[in-house]
Amino acid sequence: MVICCLVEEQRSGFVGVLGRSNVGKSTLVNRILGHKVLPVSPKPQTTRRRQLGILTDGNIQVIFVDTPGIHKPVDRLGIYLNEVARRAMKGVDVILFIADASQPPREEDTMVAEFLSSLEKVPTILALNKIDLVPEALVHERERAYVALLARAESIPISALTGHGLTELVEKLKSMMPARPFHYPEDLVTDLAEREIAAELIREAILFHVHEEIPYACAVRIEAYEERDERTAYILATIFVEKESQKPILIGKGGTMIKTVGTRARKEIEALTGRKVYLELRVKVLKRWRNREAYLKMLLKG
Repeated sequence: MVICCLVEEQRSGFVGVLGRSNVGKSTLVNRILGHKVLPVSPKPQTTRRRQLGILTDGNIQVIFVDTPGIHKPVDRLGIYLNEVARRAMKGVDVILFIADASQPPREEDTMVAEFLSSLEKVPTILALNKIDLVPEALVHERERAYVALLARAESIPISALTGHGLTELVEKLKSMMPARPFHYPEDLVTDLAEREIAAELIREAILFHVHEEIPYACAVRIEAYEERDERTAYILATIFVEKESQKPILIGKGGTMIKTVGTRARKEIEALTGRKVYLELRVKVLKRWRNREAYLKMLLKG
């Protein structure tokens, strides 16, 4: 007797996530995954690296390629971040252009659309995020304004905050995945190692608690990440700032600010890794690192 088993063909592909700063790219990917794997904050330029968020559902694997926000650069760091975002679109199967529908298109949105016009062979979805913040009378007008930037894109209004439209968006993306074996194990949700995630979450904590220019002048390097057993880890991180005057502000009176940053970062790292974490933070000055190629390579390019 011959027993036949029907095995569903695996489908897997890369979705390049692109948009200007602060439109909710990382928040959206976290919401879709059901896990916080990408740093988020209310401030622009939270994301400084290409990072994958991996959704596996049955026989389909959607790999989101999260990127820094496209913006008008004012230093070498800004130029580098734009290059990271643009390079990340190479070889993707679908592009997810995310816009902030709560505001009319900005110059940076036009920059994104102009870049995408050079990738006309890549299917593109325009996700109109924060649609929950748009008055009903303005919804169609706002949608027309963004569609005019890239007419070939199919638009879907969504809200990463409330979940509106996300089922439609995810199902659409899943339907666009090519027949291909999975690229990653089914239980993996990101490609970053724990030490890299720790660095991102420390910088996220700085963005939440420190204001004005200082968060943008900070970079984080993990000096030590020791897994002492299955349940505990020790992390030593250096936070670099650009000026001597920024160091005491980040540390705070009596060390209050750096303790606040450390507490938030430690809790986020513990929640993500499932380990008890002992986190030690140091602050050092690295003058004008955002405009020095050698420092950018050391701190961001690995």
